[in-house]
Amino acid sequence: METNPEILIVGGGVIGLSIARELYRRGSRNILVVDSGPVGREASFAAAGMLAPNAENEVVDDFYHLCDESRQLFPELASELLAETGVDIELDTTGTIYASFSGEDSEHLAERYHRQTAAGIPVERLSAKETLAAEPCLSAGLSESLFFPNDWQVENRRLLAALKKWADAAGIIFLENSPVKSLVLENERITGAVTDSRTISAGTTVLATGAWTSLIKIANAAMPISVKPIKGQLISFVQEERKFRHVIYSPRGYLVPRADGRVLAGATVEDAGFDKTVTRQGVLRLQECAAEIAPFLKEADVIDSWAGLRPYADGGRPVIGPIPGLDGLFIATAHYRNGILLAPLTARIIAEKIADGVESLYFARFGPTEPAAKGENAGAR
Repeated sequence: METNPEILIVGGGVIGLSIARELYRRGSRNILVVDSGPVGREASFAAAGMLAPNAENEVVDDFYHLCDESRQLFPELASELLAETGVDIELDTTGTIYASFSGEDSEHLAERYHRQTAAGIPVERLSAKETLAAEPCLSAGLSESLFFPNDWQVENRRLLAALKKWADAAGIIFLENSPVKSLVLENERITGAVTDSRTISAGTTVLATGAWTSLIKIANAAMPISVKPIKGQLISFVQEERKFRHVIYSPRGYLVPRADGRVLAGATVEDAGFDKTVTRQGVLRLQECAAEIAPFLKEADVIDSWAGLRPYADGGRPVIGPIPGLDGLFIATAHYRNGILLAPLTARIIAEKIADGVESLYFARFGPTEPAAKGENAGAR
């Protein structure tokens, strides 16, 4: 096992794997990815795979542009991964419907429609009749909808599988089930990381540690970035034939149809620490949300249920870039509800900075702003 890599990536979810791929494509070799568990089995695995900057964002701001720019990278990414690995990540560009089921919902949709059309976002306002023509299995009680042609989806678990297969073929090394406890600090430079069993020296370290970021110390000091887990429970049904063509949102939940006949319904938003327990209350709530959108799902059997921990920082905005005062350290975390969506662009701007010295404008908008605290005996490890 290589313990002195050129690049150390802590975290093997979609963000970490994407960064590893982009760095390799820019000439970096000797890349080690360390994960606290099996690679790709946390938030990225639990996600629903929506690529929905328009349905998920109320305003057009820097965060919206980050999300939409990353969405635009998916057709090329899907094509490349299919050619390189033979894995189809099932990019579906059919579009997303955001449905209204009450007068209050319609007021909200009208406000969003006017705001987003004024900003130049492609969106159509559909009547109930037009919505049901597009999706006949939706509730007859819906009043109208918005259609976002540029909100897509991927099968996130196939995306993870493709990235891991690519990395294995490229010779990227993985160290699983090895939680990083702290980073090694020497003369204001991060020179590696410490796990339970070893110290890993590295030229450059990237933290892509999601909800666990704040648990890692910098020498003897706390991480200068506060990230906490927000639990999301999801359920899935299965249909003999595909009932829906689009991802479908309501103000209270969403349905995501998969090519294999599954329909995912999500998701709860719970400040519950690191507890990933699936609860009866959570499942019932998701069933109610699903049945509001499509009443036939009220009688459908739930074939699977699971939970993931979204990484949340203040404002729900990601933290991406170098940490001031700590040379050799980059961070890519707190993607919250948009980890799958933001993975390609996050990887690109981090890799461009490390490999080519290109400073992304997004670092000024989403990078850490406070210098890191220096722990006592910082160079001792």
